[in-house]
Amino acid sequence: MVDYHASNSQASSGGPAVYMDPREQENDWDRDLLLDPAWEKQQRKTFTAWCNSHLRKAGTQIENIEEDFRDGLKLMLLLEVISGERLPKPERGKMRVHKINNVNKALDYIASKGVKLVSIGAEEIVDGNAKMTLGMIWTIILRFAIQDISVEETSAKEGLLLWCQRKTAPYKNVNVQNFHISWKDGLAFNALIHRHRPELIDYDKLRKDDPLTNLNNAFEVAEKYLDIPKMMDAEDIVNTARPDEKAIMTYVSSFYHAFSGAQKAETAANRICKVLAVNQENEHLMEDYEKLASDLLDWIRRTIPWLENRAPEKTMAEMQQKLEDFRGYRRVHKPPKVQEKCQLEINFNTLQTKLRLSNRPAFMPSEGRMVSDINGSWHNLEGAEKGYEEWMLNEIRRLERLDHLAEKFRQKATIHESWTDGKEAMLTQKDYETASLSEVKALLRKHEAFESDLAAHQDRVEQIAAIAQELNELDYYDSPSVNSRCQKICEQWDALGSLTQSRRESLERTEKQLESIDELYLEYAKRAAPFNNWMEGAMEDLQDMFIVHNIEEIQGLITAHEQFKSTLPEANKEREAIQAIQAEVQKIAQYNGIKLSGGNPYTTITPKTIDNKWDKVEQLVPQRDQALQEELAKQQSNDHLRRKFATQANIVGPWIQTKMEEIGRISIEMNGTLEDQLVNLREYEQSIIEYKPNIDQLEGDHQLIQEALIFDNKYTAYTMEHLRVGWEQLLTTIARTINEIENQILTRDAKGISQEQLHEYRTSFNHFDKKRTGQMDMDNYRALLVATGNSLGDAEFARIMGIVDPNNSGVVTFQAFIDFMSRETTDTDTADQVIASFKILAADKNFIMAEELRRELPPDQAEYCIARMAPYSGPDAKPGALDYMSFSTALYGESDL
Repeated sequence: MVDYHASNSQASSGGPAVYMDPREQENDWDRDLLLDPAWEKQQRKTFTAWCNSHLRKAGTQIENIEEDFRDGLKLMLLLEVISGERLPKPERGKMRVHKINNVNKALDYIASKGVKLVSIGAEEIVDGNAKMTLGMIWTIILRFAIQDISVEETSAKEGLLLWCQRKTAPYKNVNVQNFHISWKDGLAFNALIHRHRPELIDYDKLRKDDPLTNLNNAFEVAEKYLDIPKMMDAEDIVNTARPDEKAIMTYVSSFYHAFSGAQKAETAANRICKVLAVNQENEHLMEDYEKLASDLLDWIRRTIPWLENRAPEKTMAEMQQKLEDFRGYRRVHKPPKVQEKCQLEINFNTLQTKLRLSNRPAFMPSEGRMVSDINGSWHNLEGAEKGYEEWMLNEIRRLERLDHLAEKFRQKATIHESWTDGKEAMLTQKDYETASLSEVKALLRKHEAFESDLAAHQDRVEQIAAIAQELNELDYYDSPSVNSRCQKICEQWDALGSLTQSRRESLERTEKQLESIDELYLEYAKRAAPFNNWMEGAMEDLQDMFIVHNIEEIQGLITAHEQFKSTLPEANKEREAIQAIQAEVQKIAQYNGIKLSGGNPYTTITPKTIDNKWDKVEQLVPQRDQALQEELAKQQSNDHLRRKFATQANIVGPWIQTKMEEIGRISIEMNGTLEDQLVNLREYEQSIIEYKPNIDQLEGDHQLIQEALIFDNKYTAYTMEHLRVGWEQLLTTIARTINEIENQILTRDAKGISQEQLHEYRTSFNHFDKKRTGQMDMDNYRALLVATGNSLGDAEFARIMGIVDPNNSGVVTFQAFIDFMSRETTDTDTADQVIASFKILAADKNFIMAEELRRELPPDQAEYCIARMAPYSGPDAKPGALDYMSFSTALYGESDL
């Protein structure tokens, strides 16, 4: 015979598996647990006692649980007793087929009660399979003894656990968190009995370290006075590391049913607890919001003055330290505050939703701590942050420019001072007074060469003065020293000009008396002086510092240097020509037997000086080549950094924009249930968070760019500041969208709104939300209300707007719309209901005593009521009487008074 109950089983040799209603999936029969002999022993005893507690009503019982149910007769009788219904007539034959048919009738009846049986077939029960039989009995216990238990909107196992926790909460050393180890010391069983029948147990004499006495005491009292049979042995529980959960649940469910008569008072107390818990939670959330808002605003107020400090530093190192401090602020201090700001908005929205759902007045934060105030302060912070960063970068550029100019000033001043050294003494000497004609002419020509040299140095003096002026304009910290040196150079230059003019006049007067000129010396001097100046200028240019910011600028310097090198062959020819003049002088003197008394009378520039300076120029050329190539490599590296940052930024920027658009579209569309949307949004949020390494990579590239002092990037329009702001907005938007869905779930569950109603509300709202922003103005909202069947006058519409837009912002969100619709169409806890509940606890009196509150409510909520209830002043008042009516109406604000 084919057992259709076992047709879906895929494991013929494994242990039993029971699949209950989806709401009870946490109670699935775990076949692996049955492999523990200790648990199987506990289940045998407990399940046998439970079955006998019902079978004795029919005048029978079982001894062996797997043997006595094999023919199906007592199994069918058990189901009839616990259900109060008649099953089909059993077959009385002794054959196997008769037994299987009887068991199948019992299993059919169990299935008819909405229970799905998997892997339990009639043949296993008939064959006396202990594991299958225990699994079947557990299924019956779940369905007929546990499933219908309901406590505060929880049922079955959770409901039974919550009931135990509520009943044992006032007792010391009792903390019921499960149905196994929480019961090992026996105190929980005794607490349940004492809570309902305190005269049966002296709880204060029980000791936590004597579990056997505690357990036996509870079992004996329950059997003797409560008609609950002993279903377990104390030794089995104590000697097992983890007692069997199903045995404990079966035995505890007997206590629940035995004490269910006290449910009315408990329900009343639970209603009050629920209302008080909501009020306490809302007050806690308000306090948390105020503290978090105050801390965040204090941090912003402390940070903005630091960001607005524009005190300049004197050196580049000090400014670099400021920049590093700013990076630390961006990297370490600001991100937690961004999270706090986002969490603050989420807490505020959740609090307002909970207040609306519990029919409480809207929460108005303290002055200056509104979300809009925090957003305004945050905007000011970001403005100060941006200004501070721009100022620091400008200061770094200024200091870099100052360092370059100061070094250039020192180099040029040193060269000039070296050149002017001894010039005043030379110009004031009277050597021409005792000189011969030729010597005087030589002196005059020498002076002409000096004047040529002096004129050539005019540009350098002007450059020194211009650099000093620029250093003053840029507020160089050592400007006094620069000005003093520049003033000394200018005064000395004026003195040299006057002395030069005076000496020329003296030589010209003497020249009239002297007529001998040595043309070759003069020719040498005239050609050597400008060539010498050219070499000095070349050496100065080759040693001149340079600063560039891109490849084009350094390539321009390289091109100019190559052009300079191309002039060297012609310059060398000029050098050889000048040296040839000196050689010709020596040749003529030697040929004519002339004894030269000294050097060239017209110049101090010797052939050796020219050769030395020429050698110096040839040495400086390759050094300049190397410096230019090193700078070229640096600029190429900088360009690589620009390209690297731009490549990533051009990907991240559009990605952030796309995600922002997708979130906006998701928040408007309604695909699947709210839970599906919430799961999808959290997965979407996780995918965004997983993108964070790309932002970190950009931050690293950006830091390298700043360390390289790169201030522009022609390869991308995105800056790190734009990307940071976009990333922060993206995280805030997805968190806010998730919070909106969570609030919609809270509204749906609290108001009993179906998924179809939510879909209808969303469809209607989207129809009038023309811009797809998730909110609409007053005119569109009025049209939406008319379309959903509300007939509105101006007064009624004003009332509705006061509910959905308490801050008079002029717009209505989807959350406010469904709050209003649920508020208008569903019932909520009211002050009258709370008053009625207090009246039950007070035994129909108009007042309640403190001891009654402490007896019926949890300690914290009882003290909460006592602290806030005013003394009762009615005609039937007693000492210590409390006024629960005014307290109840105050919970809901003046609207319910």
